[in-house]
Amino acid sequence: MTAASVQFGQYPPARRTILHLSDTHLLAGNTPLGGRFDTAANLTRTLEAAEATGIRPDAIVFTGDLTDLGEPEAYVALRAAVEPVADRLGAPVVWIAGNHDERPALRRDLLGLEPTEEPVTGVWDLGGLRLIGLDTTVPGWHHGDLDSHQLEWLRHELATPAPLGTILALHHPPLPSHVPLFDILELRDQGRLAEIVAGTDVRAILAGHLHYSTSGTFAGVPVSVAAATCYTMNLARAAVEVNGMDAGQSFHLVHVYDDTITHSVVPVVDAPTGDFFSAEWVERMSRLTPEERLEAFSRKRH
Repeated sequence: MTAASVQFGQYPPARRTILHLSDTHLLAGNTPLGGRFDTAANLTRTLEAAEATGIRPDAIVFTGDLTDLGEPEAYVALRAAVEPVADRLGAPVVWIAGNHDERPALRRDLLGLEPTEEPVTGVWDLGGLRLIGLDTTVPGWHHGDLDSHQLEWLRHELATPAPLGTILALHHPPLPSHVPLFDILELRDQGRLAEIVAGTDVRAILAGHLHYSTSGTFAGVPVSVAAATCYTMNLARAAVEVNGMDAGQSFHLVHVYDDTITHSVVPVVDAPTGDFFSAEWVERMSRLTPEERLEAFSRKRH
């Protein structure tokens, strides 16, 4: 018996795990975004932090705004940065289109498809967990929408439940924002999507777009928004003065259990940490009975 096989609490290990990242906003030639943000370096730091967690995810999901201007060279650079990490982790990469992306270049340079304006959608079977990627982009605009064809396609896909349920991934979150600029650029006509999602096996919705982490519910389904890898919004300001800062980057660890899904925000920071807990500590705890573990770690010592 190994420490990893010992169940410390009442929940068994997660059935599936997903790395959720968003809003990389790469530019050709790594031109600084807005004249100040090194998006390539920030992506590299985020990927290094994700890999350092030691997890072996079932998928790596990027929820849109993969590039800032939809340049072919930027998509090539994105593949070059992400694919070696994905190969080492043994995980497929799911690319979701965002409002800063351009469908033809995304389809050709990331997916190897014909460079058309067709929506970028897909379905992935992650060992019984179904992941559906939607395309909320509107060519030529920054707000989001889903046309009737895509909604009917989604309705058809959801008609048959998946063994471990379904997760939807899209760029524009079906949530309100307290920041005015994002409400202007929201996902429009959300009621049509809600009517299709309600009562199905959809267990979670992953999104991006906001450049800050937030969560809520939509049609009874939890929604989790990952902050950006490029820059994040400084919410320590009044809502009408919120702007981007080169700090607060993070990604999410999505753990899928039998009866719940957790979304853990992992900050990408260099900071000193304590050294009390370790693999050796966990292994030592694993050798104790549940009662002995409580005595050793739960009882207060005064």
